[in-house]
Amino acid sequence: MNVGFAMCGSFCTYNKVFPVMEALRQNHTVTPIFSQAACTIDSRFGLAKDHITRAREICGTEPLCTIGQVEPIGPKKLLDILIIAPCTGNTLAKLAHAIADTPVTMAAKSHLRNGRPVLIAVSTNDALGGAAENIGKLLARKHFYFVPFRQDDPMGKPSSMVADFARIPKAMEAALAGYQLQPVVF
Repeated sequence: MNVGFAMCGSFCTYNKVFPVMEALRQNHTVTPIFSQAACTIDSRFGLAKDHITRAREICGTEPLCTIGQVEPIGPKKLLDILIIAPCTGNTLAKLAHAIADTPVTMAAKSHLRNGRPVLIAVSTNDALGGAAENIGKLLARKHFYFVPFRQDDPMGKPSSMVADFARIPKAMEAALAGYQLQPVVF
């Protein structure tokens, strides 16, 4: 199976996301895709070049980091599923409003033309604030599925939610079978 694995700029989650990429790579062909932020921003969680190197080493291929590189995903039917992990509030908003101006959102738009699933692993400090509307829109939209998510710090960050990245493989199986893994929020 051909899996697209798109990473956005929620850098604090990378330590949980990369092991999932490794696990999927054991049984599938995995194509890494990075948002512009993921490709270029150095943060306290690591250097962009190191994240790119790690994805390349795991997947055995160079990460796709431009709109031009991801546009053929749909026309050439390159993927069976596209996983966006982590998916930031910014990317959620763009997906909910059909904006395809980043490598990750263009990959989703291109992939969706074939009616194939997009699996979203949320990581945003605004999930129970402004991003809630966008999550709701995508939950109601065909071909979008979510990795179950929860509040990650109810007292310190009451609007923040994050996916349980360890559930990506199960959520992927469900999405490929055409159903949402439940419960969505736990």
